[in-house]
Amino acid sequence: MPALPEHPAHEDLRRRLAATLNAVAVTGRDAPAPEAYAEDLLARWAEPQRRYHTTDHLVAVLAHIDVLAPFAENAELVRLAAWFHDAVYHPDRAHNEDRSARLAERALPEAGLSTPDTAEVARLVRLTVGHDPEPGDRNGEVLCDADLAILASSPEAYAVYAAAVREEYAFVPEDAFRDGRAAILDQLLTLPRLFRTEYGAAHWEEAARRNLRGELDLLRAGHREG
Repeated sequence: MPALPEHPAHEDLRRRLAATLNAVAVTGRDAPAPEAYAEDLLARWAEPQRRYHTTDHLVAVLAHIDVLAPFAENAELVRLAAWFHDAVYHPDRAHNEDRSARLAERALPEAGLSTPDTAEVARLVRLTVGHDPEPGDRNGEVLCDADLAILASSPEAYAVYAAAVREEYAFVPEDAFRDGRAAILDQLLTLPRLFRTEYGAAHWEEAARRNLRGELDLLRAGHREG
């Protein structure tokens, strides 16, 4: 069976991960070449069960982190957390974030990170369960804002995102999916602020809430029709 074509961004992503690892690795320590970690992670992000949590999502989150980097305490550790935050992703299983964090805890010491930096990356990955960082958690605010930035996209792009999420959960019956998805949207809308950085609050909050309310209305209308 012929190999699938490589994602157009893979070469740039390899360079980006190498630069990030080189920036945060402890000097004087032997570690495998960054390419080994890039290949493993890129293979994970390209797994066939993914429809939204794909390489495109990784590219988008990293791009948003570039915008938000001035708000982070350590933007390079936030970038590493982005690489790992959905590295383990199976829609039909629970605890993907914790499994992804544990993958980071195994891989990053070998890649040359210190114990505190490894712990910070793993903490950030686990934070994406609820996207609710504590006040003053600058790294957490940047990662969560970058991960949620899709919510503030144009109505057309948001519709594509919502459809991709539904495809990932195609194994879930329609009524159950509507109820579960509506609960997630309700939980997000009850947050005092979706975006915690100054940039996110100023540029993304209003559009995101509008998109969330629109999807919630569609889900509830579908439930009534069903």
